[in-house]
Amino acid sequence: MVREYSVDGRDVFVPFREDEAAPVFNAAVLLPWPNRLRDGVYTADGTRHQVAVSEPDRGTALHGLACWYRWEAVEVADDAVTLELALPAQKGWPFQLVSRVTYRLSAAGLEVVVRTRNVGAGTAPYGIGFHPWLSTGGAALDDCTVSLDATTHVTVDDRLLPTGTEPVAGPYDLRETRSMAGLDLDDAWVGATRDAGGLAWARLGCPDGRTVAVWMDETMDCWQVCSADHIAGHERFGLAAEPMSCVADAFNTGDDLVRLAPGDEHTVRWGATIL
Repeated sequence: MVREYSVDGRDVFVPFREDEAAPVFNAAVLLPWPNRLRDGVYTADGTRHQVAVSEPDRGTALHGLACWYRWEAVEVADDAVTLELALPAQKGWPFQLVSRVTYRLSAAGLEVVVRTRNVGAGTAPYGIGFHPWLSTGGAALDDCTVSLDATTHVTVDDRLLPTGTEPVAGPYDLRETRSMAGLDLDDAWVGATRDAGGLAWARLGCPDGRTVAVWMDETMDCWQVCSADHIAGHERFGLAAEPMSCVADAFNTGDDLVRLAPGDEHTVRWGATIL
C-alpha cells in the first residue's frame, strides 16, 4: 500500500502516519477479490469454500486477503520499488498466488503495475482492485468537484452487493464535472470510457485549484467511488477512487471474474497524478 504520495508538498492521497495502520484500506492492493464477497462463501470447481466474514455488519468478506500481509521489497531504485507477496493457501482459500507490485514515479505521476501468477495446482478465481483516497488538500469535500469516466452504474441491495446495472443518471452520472456538495457515494460503475491514450479517469477538483486524479488502462473496467459518509471517524475525509478488475461478489456472479489456471499470469496497470 502507499502510505504517502504528494507532489510539490501537495497530498495526492490522504496520508497516514508511519506507525499507524492504514485507517480505511488506504491505497491497499485488494486481491484475490476487491470489494465484498457475499457471506464469505464461494464455489470453485464444484467445491464450496468459506473465508472469514470480515465485515460482520453486512455479513461479507471485504477486500480480499493481501491487504493483511506484509509485502517484501524485491527491487529498489531511485524512481521505483517492487514488492512481492506469496499469498499462501489457507482456510477457505486453497490456492497459491505470487503477486508483484511496482510503484514508479515520473514527471507524469505515479504508475502502479501488478502481476499475479498462479503457482499452485488448482484454477483460482481472481479479481484485483486498489483503494486510494484522494486528498482534498484540507478543504471540505463539499467544496470539491468530481468526475468519473463510466457509463453504467451498479445497483446494490442493503448489503452493498450487486443486483444489476443501469445507465448512469441523476447523482450517478459523473461523466460531466459536478459538485460533491451533498453527494453521498459508495457505489460501483462499469463501462469505463477512455481518452485517446486508452485511459479512464476519476478526478477530484479542489478549491486550491488542483485536481487530483486516478487513471486505469484497458486492463481494468470497473470503478468504486466512496465519499466515506458512513465510515465512523472518517466521514468525508477524502474521496476513494478505486480502479478494479471486477465489482463486488464476482466470485459468485462470475461477472468479469478472472480464472487463473496453474502457471497463468494476470497484469493490471493504473496510476495517479495532479492535473
